[in-house]
Amino acid sequence: MNNVTNNLAVSLFSEILAVDQLARTNVARVLPKGMELSHFAVLNHLAHVGGERTPAQLARTFHLTRGAMTNTLGKLEWSGWVHIRPDWDDARRKMVSISPAGIAARDAALYAITPLIADAVSQIGPEKVKMVLPVLRELRIKLSEEG
Repeated sequence: MNNVTNNLAVSLFSEILAVDQLARTNVARVLPKGMELSHFAVLNHLAHVGGERTPAQLARTFHLTRGAMTNTLGKLEWSGWVHIRPDWDDARRKMVSISPAGIAARDAALYAITPLIADAVSQIGPEKVKMVLPVLRELRIKLSEEG
C-alpha cells in the first residue's frame, strides 16, 4: 500500500476509536442506574433477535470469551433481566432469553440514550449520517470477516 492509503487508514481508525470512546462514555453516563453498556448491548441484541441464544453464541456475537459473557449473563440474571435455563436437548448447554423486566430495562435505556444520539445526528445533519452509514457498515462487515 502507498503512503496516502496508509495515512488515510490511520486517520480513519483514529477517528473511529475516538468516536467509540466518546460514544461509550456519553451513553454509559445516561444508562439507567445499575446498567452497564455491556448489559445494554446484550439486552438489545436479545430483544432484536427474539428467542433464545446460548452463552457461546452470544460470546461469538460480541467477540468475547465465554468467561466474559458468562460474567455478564450472571449479572443480567441477578438483575432479573434475563432467564437462563438448561438446554433440554443437551444438558451441558444453557439457553438465555430476555425477561419482561429485561425488555423494560432495555426500553428504559433506549429512552435515555435516544435523545443523546438524536441530538448528535441533528447537529451533524441526517444527510451526512445517511452517507456515512453504508461505509461504516461495510467496514464492520469486512473487519468481522477478518476476525
